Amino acid sequence: MAVTVGSAAPDLTLPDQDRQPVTLSAVWGRGPVVLAFFPAAFSGTCTSEMCTLRDGMAELARVGGQVVGVSVDSFFALKAWAESQQIAFPLLSDFNKTAIVDYDVVCDDMIGLKRLAKRSIFVIDRGGIVRYAEVLDDARNEPDYARVRHIVSDRKSTRLNSSHVKRSRMPSSA
Repeated sequence: MAVTVGSAAPDLTLPDQDRQPVTLSAVWGRGPVVLAFFPAAFSGTCTSEMCTLRDGMAELARVGGQVVGVSVDSFFALKAWAESQQIAFPLLSDFNKTAIVDYDVVCDDMIGLKRLAKRSIFVIDRGGIVRYAEVLDDARNEPDYARVRHIVSDRKSTRLNSSHVKRSRMPSSA
């Protein structure tokens, strides 16, 4: 079942790139979380996405926001990638593919690779409620970073707004 705006975010505990368990509810309890699922470390678009989030960390931190990345890569691969790209936020290994199922962001086949994460981004508030959801079916696309920043910085907004949902589909001709 898809995770939608206004729903409770599924909690998860996964190892980060340093093999330390990270429980999502402990993170969102400290402030809004930008939860970014990405298909694969060391790939071009994923590197662009995570570096864009890395470069925007100061702006998000000013409003209490935090970034957590999730992929099905091993924590060994995530560690090497984080070091090579100077990514300081947690990158969680969903090697057993439980989180991508819980968040309904499974890409069944991406150029022959089975059951990777769809590029997806969720903003989760301090209470564990999803305030923004964007799931991209075409992994070559990146999320709407301006919209994510707006939702994170809109501290006064506690109302549910369906305009905070974005689902992108790959053109049928592709």
